[in-house]
Amino acid sequence: MTKPTRTAKPTGDAADFIPPRPTLTKLRAAAKGCRGCDLFKCGTQTVFGEGPSRARIMFVGEEPGDVEDKLGHNFVGPAGKLLDRAFDAVGLDRDDVYLTNAVKHFKWAKDARTKRRIHKTPSAGEIRACFPWLQHEIALVKPDVIVCLGATAAKALLGRNFSVMKSRGMKLDSEWAPALFATVHPASVLRAPSGERTRAERMFIADIQKVVRYLATANQSKQAIISKHAVDRSPKFSRWPTTAPRSDTSSESTRSSRA
Repeated sequence: MTKPTRTAKPTGDAADFIPPRPTLTKLRAAAKGCRGCDLFKCGTQTVFGEGPSRARIMFVGEEPGDVEDKLGHNFVGPAGKLLDRAFDAVGLDRDDVYLTNAVKHFKWAKDARTKRRIHKTPSAGEIRACFPWLQHEIALVKPDVIVCLGATAAKALLGRNFSVMKSRGMKLDSEWAPALFATVHPASVLRAPSGERTRAERMFIADIQKVVRYLATANQSKQAIISKHAVDRSPKFSRWPTTAPRSDTSSESTRSSRA
């Protein structure tokens, strides 16, 4: 499916474009023609999620940036490079995680002086209209952990009153996955004052490290449960008798040949 023309009218809901019996491949193709909100007129292309279909960790950001919009891939700009450094620091392989955004189109405004495309935060209506794509991604991938990068992603999944700064790095309960963590968006680390950027990056990496530690602990617990069930389900045999029944023709017992 190709990108709709700018004269097409938005429907107000990406659910109108979800294909029957969706798979990630079908969703990715269908999202190219999405006009659930006006942002299809703004972005160069839809930037859909990428990663293994059964990834244990799903990272959800806000929206694609300028570089992502041009290349059609998530987290390949400056913020993505910082995210890669965090992955390297905690031992995560980018190829093992699923990367996506709450909004699939780049929302921007042109800077009057430089003509650069400046990022704009998506509105609540745009996030709501785009949400069916994220909802189906989560349902299909079934991640063990979702990591929300920034307020837009966190509020999309946890409600408008959620505060990232109050709960960053904490394991949270949600309907979307066995565990959910929220931290700042890597772009916010890059916007930190130069004197605070090193500390901000260190704190961001520490939040991602907590996710890795949680998964390691959860995996150990899971293995322990599996091992316990394996023992509990092992076949039970009665002990082989060491004494044979008393003979009808003898008053003495005979020793079993299996003793």
